[in-house]
Amino acid sequence: MHIDTARRRALLAVLAFAACATTALAEPAWPARPITLIVPYGAGGNVDVMARWIAPELATRLGQPVVIENVSGAGGVIGTEKAVRARPDGYTLLLSVESTVVIAKMVTPSTVRYDGLADLVPVTLLGAQPLALVGKPALQPKTSEALYADLKAAPGKYSYASSGVGTSLHLGGELLKQRGGVDMVHVPYRTGVQIVSDLSGNQLDLAVLPLSMVIQQARAGKLRVYGVMAESASAAMPEAPPLASVPAWRGADVSVWQGIFAPKGTPPQIVAQLHAALAQVLANPGVRRNFEEGGVTPLGAGPKEFAAFLQGEDAKFGAIVAKGNIKAE
Repeated sequence: MHIDTARRRALLAVLAFAACATTALAEPAWPARPITLIVPYGAGGNVDVMARWIAPELATRLGQPVVIENVSGAGGVIGTEKAVRARPDGYTLLLSVESTVVIAKMVTPSTVRYDGLADLVPVTLLGAQPLALVGKPALQPKTSEALYADLKAAPGKYSYASSGVGTSLHLGGELLKQRGGVDMVHVPYRTGVQIVSDLSGNQLDLAVLPLSMVIQQARAGKLRVYGVMAESASAAMPEAPPLASVPAWRGADVSVWQGIFAPKGTPPQIVAQLHAALAQVLANPGVRRNFEEGGVTPLGAGPKEFAAFLQGEDAKFGAIVAKGNIKAE
């Protein structure tokens, strides 16, 4: 009895090993088929444009097509949920931003059914650009120092626009209010393009916008850039000073960024291979030129650095949301 049992166990072990070996031989090395890159926004937007800068180069380096799938809706939440629920096999990726990955769960907790930090694996931080505080051309203060003094002296005198309640632009404006101890009236818009148009027409006082959206209009004298929400000036517009030149606004740094993610459970070796290929893509002179001409600083931080960056973003935005009791529901 004992001998038969031992023989049966040995036979089962051999069969199991053979099955594993056969499966390993049957599975081709990754990637063996096209890869889907989900963009959780509509075609033609900034995120979609960046995806189209990098997808052909990534396909060349991986030896497989990279197919962009635009899944828009709910401010990027629907597309992100689709990526979160995809098989973690390296064949579905997500190109997303701070508002969808970090902020959405904070400001709409009852409708966002994912945790961007827990349910996604950071692969590569592609690029970033600072937010800018901009004003209508007819606004009396000409410098950030003069504007801050006016804001401090006249609470509620000025309004500022953003792309909507609970977006990173809104939270950037709230951070300026919280750090500076000033009061501005928030005016939510649906699109940044309309904000720029209304600013240029002197229909709005101030706005918080990505720097790239306002460079041309500022240089044409159609609006004024008071400064960027960063420690130093941006290479895209070096003449725009950092808002940190105002002591009360030091540390009020907010950038909009773009990164590549994979579903939780994606094998580490695939994540590493993906990052290596994306690092090569970002080193391509044509890709870098596209980024820089679009006002975006190419970064290329890998999985560990990107994960640490996300923790910092989570803490920063979480504090702004909690202090301002901000909800988008």
